[in-house]
Amino acid sequence: MSLITMLKPELVLAKQNIVSKKRALESIANAVSDRLHCDKNAIYSGLLSREKLGSTGIGEGIAIPHCRLESANHAAILIMSLESPIDFDSIDRKPVDLIFALIVPPNECDAHLSTLAQIAQLAQSPNGLNSLRETQTNESLFVAFEKLLQG
Repeated sequence: MSLITMLKPELVLAKQNIVSKKRALESIANAVSDRLHCDKNAIYSGLLSREKLGSTGIGEGIAIPHCRLESANHAAILIMSLESPIDFDSIDRKPVDLIFALIVPPNECDAHLSTLAQIAQLAQSPNGLNSLRETQTNESLFVAFEKLLQG
């Protein structure tokens, strides 16, 4: 599934004031629960369970928290930039300020892996990531992400 078709303006959140990994996961669950019509506690639990397997902080200030959720009727991606970087137990030990969260139903496993790969590929574009970091509003973050995806 293409990231550009999954991207919804209401799930793009710029310059969030979040102080910890736990709060970031809670914020993701709150935002995505309305969109997927799922219980926010189930989303939070899924994300937290995945983090316990190993951090989704992939380096370069990026985290990709994700989970499969039985009650999700379709996949959703949330993009969030943070006012201040937070510790996410990333593989490079650098704090995270860009979060790309992915929630998918279990029957979309192949799409899930493909989408994760597309997001991870974005880490190869320092200029693109800087354009996301420089945005100040949800709308400008949405537009910058669209441009980054279009190359």
